[in-house]
Order: sequence, then C-alpha cells, then structure tokens
Amino acid sequence: MTDQAFVAETGTAEIPGKPTSASRTTLSHIMTHNDTNLLGTVHGGVIMKLVDDAAGAVAGRHSGGPAVTASMDEMVFLEPVRVGDLVHVKAQVNWTGRTSMEVGVRVLAERWNESTPPTQVGSAYLVFAAVDADGKPRVVPPVQPETERDKRRYQEAQIRRTHRLARRRAIKELREQRAAEGHED
Repeated sequence: MTDQAFVAETGTAEIPGKPTSASRTTLSHIMTHNDTNLLGTVHGGVIMKLVDDAAGAVAGRHSGGPAVTASMDEMVFLEPVRVGDLVHVKAQVNWTGRTSMEVGVRVLAERWNESTPPTQVGSAYLVFAAVDADGKPRVVPPVQPETERDKRRYQEAQIRRTHRLARRRAIKELREQRAAEGHED
C-alpha cells in the first residue's frame, strides 16, 4: 500500500511508511534441560514464548512504541527441538492496518556444536496492536514490502486477515442466532 493510499484509507495525517527490513529481527537461544517437556524435547510453550518475544520486538520497532499481542494464528510445529539446539526465531512485519500489524515468524534450529544448515522447525503469524501510554490503539506506519517475497507475504497476510474477520463475524452471528432461539451457553 502506498503512503497516499494509507492516508485515503485511514483519513489520518500522512505517516511515512517503513520498509520491511527496518524492523526485521532474529532472536537466538540455546535450548537447555530447563526447556524440556516430559518427552525430553523442548516444550512447545517455550518456542511460543520465543516467537511472541521476537514478534513483539518487531512490532514495537515498526510502530515506534508499545505493541501488544492481539492474536496468534497458525502456530505450526514442523520438527521437534532438542536440548542443545540453537534456535533462531526470525520475524518481520508482513502487513499493516491502521493500528494493527501482522508479524510473520520462522523458527529454525541447528545443533550448537555442528556446522550444518539450520532446519525450519516451526512458523507462526501473530497480530499486534500498537497502543499508547493509556493502552489505547494508535496509528502505525504502513509497511513497504521490498522484495517479491515481501510482496507475496503482504498479499497472503491480507487473505489471513479476511479469513479472521469472516470467522469472527460468522461465530458472532451463530451465537446471536442461538441466543434468539433460546439456547443457553
């Protein structure tokens, strides 16, 4: 989205856009025995926290201030992570709305003491809302995709947003219908 389109869509004063690379970050962490579950692999919640930490840093960088997690979509675990793995969590802003941002995250793992290429072990999409000091939503700069990959991610993020909103609307309508029919939840 161009800066002009952002102004037209939001009706706000022009906020300069930021390129995708401006807030992209990688968080790396060595997994230890403290991170394991009962199966002896790294607990999914540990990975989810790293994902949220990296995504939050990216959202704060892009928006220029505090941002809070609004939702997490499609957290996918592809391979188990083991003690001794060096985990890299790579995050970037894929899409921006008026006050929200979608952050895409890839999780890679490699053995800490081997020089083999990292393997993708997970991915997730999170939505963050930028907030002011009072916790009220604030406007974010539009993201400016730089590469063809960034442009594809932007388009895919728009599809995910459309699906999130449609799902939310359908659930609300179903609940209203059931309430009108006298069903209690």
